[in-house]
Amino acid sequence: MKRPISKTLLAAAFIFSFASVISGPLFAQNPTPTAIPPYQLSIFATAPAGLSAPDSVAVRGDQVFVGYGDNHAPDGSDGLSSQVVQYNMKGHLIHIYTVLGHNDGIKINPATGLVWALQNEDANANLVIVNPETKQQKFYTFGPTLHGGGYDDLVFRGCQVFISASNPANTNPNTGPAIVRAHLSGTMVEVDPVLAGDASAIDISTDQTIQLNLTDPDSMTLDPLGNLVLDSQGDDELIFVSDPNTKNQRVLHLPLTYLPPNSSTPTSVEVDDTSFTTSSQGFILFADKTLNTVYRLDKVAFPPETAFTAADGASLVGTINPNTGLITPIVTGLGNPGGLVFVDTSNDQRTLLREAYEDECGDGDYN
Repeated sequence: MKRPISKTLLAAAFIFSFASVISGPLFAQNPTPTAIPPYQLSIFATAPAGLSAPDSVAVRGDQVFVGYGDNHAPDGSDGLSSQVVQYNMKGHLIHIYTVLGHNDGIKINPATGLVWALQNEDANANLVIVNPETKQQKFYTFGPTLHGGGYDDLVFRGCQVFISASNPANTNPNTGPAIVRAHLSGTMVEVDPVLAGDASAIDISTDQTIQLNLTDPDSMTLDPLGNLVLDSQGDDELIFVSDPNTKNQRVLHLPLTYLPPNSSTPTSVEVDDTSFTTSSQGFILFADKTLNTVYRLDKVAFPPETAFTAADGASLVGTINPNTGLITPIVTGLGNPGGLVFVDTSNDQRTLLREAYEDECGDGDYN
C-alpha cells in the first residue's frame, strides 16, 4: 500500500526543484551549441511546424533539401510518411515533398539535378526521385535484399550510383554486401554487390591487413580523390573504397576516436555524415535531430580537402585526422548531429561539376 505524500513534503520538493532551476548547481543544464573560433555558428533553419528530426542535407545550386524523419519506424512498418523540405540559401521554406516511409538519405544526381531520396534503412526500402522544377515524384521499389536489411545512403560516382546496405540480418560476421551498385529498371532499383561486409582491408593507422565486419553500414560520401567513403556507424569507423566494382578495387579502414573532456586517452566514437571540403571557400550545413535545427558553420578560409564529420556519439562536429582517425571538435554542445554537407562557393565549381557529369553520363537514367 502506498503512503500518501504530505503537503509539507510536496512543498519542500517544489522549493528544492525551483531552487535548482534558478541556481543550476544540482542538475545539468542543456548545453548550448558553440563553435570554436575562428569558426562561426548560426541557425540556417528550424523544423517547420509538425516536423521533427532533421537528418540528411543535400544542396542543388541555390537550393537546400533536408529530410525530416519525424521519428517514424525505420523499416516503414508504421505506414507513415516523411517530408523532404526544400529551402533557399537564406533558409526560407520553398516547398515540402511527402515521401512514403522513413527518409534517411538524400543526394542530388549531378547529371540531371534530380533529388534522390531513400526511405526505410532497416527494411522494405524504397527510392523516390523528385524533380524540383515540376515538383513531380517517381516511386521505385527494391527487390529482396541480399543482406536482409534496408538501404541507407547513396553516392553518385562517374556514371554509377552506389548505395549502402544497412541493417544486415547477420552481423557475426556480416557476409552480405555492405555496398551495392544500383541501376534503374522500370519502377525497380536493381543492385549488384560491390563490397562485402567481411572484406579484407588495410588499416590506415597501422598499415596492417585486417578483415572487416561491417555491422552497421550507414552514410556514404566521396572524398576529393573520388573514393567511396562508407561510415560503418556502430563500428566507429570509415571505409574507403577506390576504383569500386573493378579489379583494381582497394579497401582502406580508418578507426575513429576523440578525446573526451578532461581525458588524454582517445576513445572510439560513432559518427554519422562526413563531408570533405573541396575548396577553401564555402560553408557547412548540418542537422541536429534532437535540437530540430539545421545549422550553418562559416569560416573565411576552410582547410582544403579536410574531412568534417557529425560525431553523434560525442554530440559534436569536428575534423578527422586522416592518418589516425582522431576527431578534433569544432562545434560542441549539440544533441544528435547527423546530416552534414560542405557547400562549395568557389567560382563556378558546381556548374563545372554538373557539365562534366552531363557530358559523360548523358541523361543520367542509370539503366
